[in-house]
Amino acid sequence: MDAAGWNKHYATIRQHWTAPNPWVYSEMNGARAGTALDLGAGDGRHAVWLAERGWQVEAVDFSMLGLEIGKRRAEANRVQDRISWTMADVTAIAPVPGSIDLVLVAYLNLPEPRFKKVFAAVAGALAPGGRLLFINHDAGHLRDGLTVPPDASALLTPEQVAGWMRLAGLHIDTAETVSRPVPGERQPAYDCLVTGSAPYTSALATAASGGPLPAHRPTSSTPDQTMRKASL
Repeated sequence: MDAAGWNKHYATIRQHWTAPNPWVYSEMNGARAGTALDLGAGDGRHAVWLAERGWQVEAVDFSMLGLEIGKRRAEANRVQDRISWTMADVTAIAPVPGSIDLVLVAYLNLPEPRFKKVFAAVAGALAPGGRLLFINHDAGHLRDGLTVPPDASALLTPEQVAGWMRLAGLHIDTAETVSRPVPGERQPAYDCLVTGSAPYTSALATAASGGPLPAHRPTSSTPDQTMRKASL
């Protein structure tokens, strides 16, 4: 959907998600706070959740109504001073190099060329050791005959996303298909969960001189080998 479509969506729905996505929770709960960039922040549930845990967050979305809901949430939770709200197309952002500890991309739907552009921009913005946390609907929905999200083109595989992150110069820490229950549904939902991290300065210097990057934490098992589950 475009910005007008999302504005209409936020104007008509009666109930908004308040709890963080289970994978955001499992990956970030207890993590040391720093600076975060929430791309496609929507109504701000993750930006507010991170801010409540000490993070300084920039929330970016092209939906004016979504951001307004997020601002009200931040005020209600008394974290408005920890979040800046930016109405913009995520593909047009130009963050300061080395300034961000976490980039969160949760259920952002873009065609492949635009994802690659976003990953290239945010990879350079990550501080050494900074993380990119990516969550989206997984192509396993088609493979296993599960209910498909409205935009089937948004279905991705961990290998596909991990490839884009590698092209941007990030190490892959996790790349897997994960499942979670859906309230009111008998079938689970499959998510594509990929996390990457920026190399440290010494590694960047080595790479710049033509040497290999150091080994990193191994990528987790492929989707056919393991399926993690989470509760909402």
